[in-house]
Amino acid sequence: MRFQFLAIASSMAIAVVSVPKATAQIPLLPLLQAPSSVSNDLNNRLVTGWIYLDGRRLFQIAASRTNFPERSEDIQKKLDKIAQNYFQSPAKTAVKVDVRKVNELPVIYVNDQYLMTITSEDAGLRQIDMSTSANQIKQKLEEDLQQGKQERQTQFLIDQGKIAAGIGLAMIVMSWGVYTWEQRSKKDLVHPIASQPSRWFLNSPISPPAAQPITTQLNQRQHQHLQEAKRRLFQLSQAGIWGGGSFFILGLFPYTRPFQLAILTAAQFPLRLGVVLLGTYVAIRLTYALIDRFTSTLIISGALLTPESSERLQLRVSTFSGVTKSIATGICIGVGFLLALVSLGIDIVPLLAGASLVGVAVSLASQNLIKDAINGFLIILEDQYALGDVITVGDVGGLVENLNLRMTQLRDSEGRLITIPNGEIKVVANLSSRWSRADLTIPIAYQADIEKALKLIENIGFEMDKDPQWERQILETPQVLGIDQFGDRGLIIRVWIKTQPLKQWDVAREFRRRLKVALDEAGISISVPQQAIWVNDDHLLNFQENGKAN
Repeated sequence: MRFQFLAIASSMAIAVVSVPKATAQIPLLPLLQAPSSVSNDLNNRLVTGWIYLDGRRLFQIAASRTNFPERSEDIQKKLDKIAQNYFQSPAKTAVKVDVRKVNELPVIYVNDQYLMTITSEDAGLRQIDMSTSANQIKQKLEEDLQQGKQERQTQFLIDQGKIAAGIGLAMIVMSWGVYTWEQRSKKDLVHPIASQPSRWFLNSPISPPAAQPITTQLNQRQHQHLQEAKRRLFQLSQAGIWGGGSFFILGLFPYTRPFQLAILTAAQFPLRLGVVLLGTYVAIRLTYALIDRFTSTLIISGALLTPESSERLQLRVSTFSGVTKSIATGICIGVGFLLALVSLGIDIVPLLAGASLVGVAVSLASQNLIKDAINGFLIILEDQYALGDVITVGDVGGLVENLNLRMTQLRDSEGRLITIPNGEIKVVANLSSRWSRADLTIPIAYQADIEKALKLIENIGFEMDKDPQWERQILETPQVLGIDQFGDRGLIIRVWIKTQPLKQWDVAREFRRRLKVALDEAGISISVPQQAIWVNDDHLLNFQENGKAN
């Protein structure tokens, strides 16, 4: 799999970064920045910029901030006009570039047409005198104008067209190869998900029934994350092939090369941001896969899993995995945000210094959030409860649906979602940690044969414990504790049944059903509320006596 990622990255690099010989002098993304400043005065600040011919950099010029735009535009227009006239001249016409002195300043003429005057600021860019700088620009103009005229010849255009056709064919072949590779990769992921757990369990100290559900789930998640990351990389590879190939072809012809420069200039910031966003997304997905892989390895090795703790760990893994992934996501997004600022040319050092001060202020103002995070961390670390547990916090309780460092969300029996900040949780009752218990109180009529009733209840528990449908859910043989109290409903017999977590309610319902059927067959009645009434009213007694006398 690592070789696949390396191959995809290599194809992207070849497709995007490669530049033909004709465009070797075109600035790449890091060089396409706003004119650089070399002075502190806002209005008189010296800025620099390039003059282009057919999309190639020719030479740099410098001027004050207020004069630079006008000077740059004027020189560029004059050069474009001179070049156009020269390119339309006969093929054997030579270019003539002269350097003349006007008011002690070198002035460049091209084919007797004025182009520009070399200033001390221009010479200062090259750290040479003005005459030498003028001669260097003269030599550069002669070479590039002659090359531009040669590139417009019919034979050259035909040769470049053949190269463009070859590049187009290579793009099609590479795109088809990446597509085929992607489809094959999808097919290869069908079998490993099902086959790997069974192979791993052969060397695992944990029994397959206990470990298989959780490891299968983790492996499925791992492959899903890897598949998503590979899918995005394949998409990026396709975009790199077609985008890079088209960009390459644009640089082959002098007529289309300015479009190449325009695309680079316009797309530099979106391209940088896109690369950062995609890189962050892929990093998050790969981190998710790594977390699932690491957790699965620990479970398979038996470092965290024992037959007694297997059921509990199935509840904890989702909690650990979810919290770890949320932390990793926050870190990746934070790093991606800083890289995005760097790609936009923003100096993040002062920003980080300011962020530290802001962080101190925020931490002082958000003490409750810090308290929630610390308490949430301790809840997860100490395994007070996990996703899938049923807990009671104060007057509310329910199934834990969501747990992170800040809050816990419960779903009660009526379907209400209850959100509790972790800092507010002082005392929590976990009804499903490691094992549960069905606590049953069974009322029996006072006139019933109590010994027979106790023996019947004990037999029902023993039979249910041996039933294949319920033996995995019942951890120990049900205990008949005896007569717990004399109540208004009769004799109250108490029964304890130790069960798997969250199975106490199912077991209790089935036990009551079986017990009711058995009691009916044995002729033992379940008592109803009884109450004796003593009447001490003399008038009522006299009235009753007179009524009997009549």
